[in-house]
Amino acid sequence: MRIGFIGLGMMGRGMAANIRRKGFSLTVMAHRSRAAVDALIAEGASEATTPAELAQVSDVVLICVTGSPQVEALIGGPDGILQTARPALVVVDCTTSQPASTRRLAAALADKGAAMVDAPVTRGPPDAEAGRLNSLVGGSDETIARIRPVLEAYSETIVHFGPIGAGHTAKLINNMITMGYAAVIAEAIGTAAAAGVDLAKLYRVISQGAAASGVLEKMLPKALEGDLTGHKFSIANALKDVGYYRNLADELGHAGTVSDALHQTYRLADNLGFGGRLMASLFEVQERVNGITVVPRPSPDETCGPISGAAEKS
Repeated sequence: MRIGFIGLGMMGRGMAANIRRKGFSLTVMAHRSRAAVDALIAEGASEATTPAELAQVSDVVLICVTGSPQVEALIGGPDGILQTARPALVVVDCTTSQPASTRRLAAALADKGAAMVDAPVTRGPPDAEAGRLNSLVGGSDETIARIRPVLEAYSETIVHFGPIGAGHTAKLINNMITMGYAAVIAEAIGTAAAAGVDLAKLYRVISQGAAASGVLEKMLPKALEGDLTGHKFSIANALKDVGYYRNLADELGHAGTVSDALHQTYRLADNLGFGGRLMASLFEVQERVNGITVVPRPSPDETCGPISGAAEKS
């Protein structure tokens, strides 16, 4: 199969690299990262300049970008994939997208005889590089069977949740839980700092009990050493994902209050200018709002500057 890939961010570049290394013909298109494109070309990939051109030379096109608006533009916009979509083409959306949008795009592609699969991923950039992501998949049995070798190139676990949109639904629920952990950890640690609790000792205790989690391990140990890069997922993307979850719950008529509080938590962080930083900067939000110190710094007046390269996925 000839593979096309759009979205070579912190997750996408590792996914695409594994696809190429597993021997697939690969065509890529620059979305944000030129350096990743050049690195893959050096490994034998080709480059397309538009989504339509990329789809024309591919049997399977994978998209790994920020959210539904970007996916919609790449598929249905000027020079989009729909311009050259044809029978046997499969579009795989690895983005954390809105299920309703995914179903609409799948219908538009079906009108051209093409198929769509939603296959967002979990774990982080090191797992993408190592080819051990989890893929949460929605689509027809036949189409998923056809593209499974591509998914296996970068996935350790592949779970088929149901028809188109089911993978994105499961991913939003996963991210709702993850974003909830992060917000609760930041607020609780902020309170501990305000109370004068020894944060290193507190971490030692909670990391060995029921409050332990993967999110805790990513966020807190490094933050206590002054490093806010442990959880490589941006606050702006967290705001987006919680918003998508709320839309999903509203569509289902599902009552819930926690997501509203979470959305305001991430909205506040974004409004304070932390949207482009990574998740551990929620500790900085606590510092800013409450006038406390959580993250050790060489000087009491020194603040952590913007962190570049925020991840496009969790």
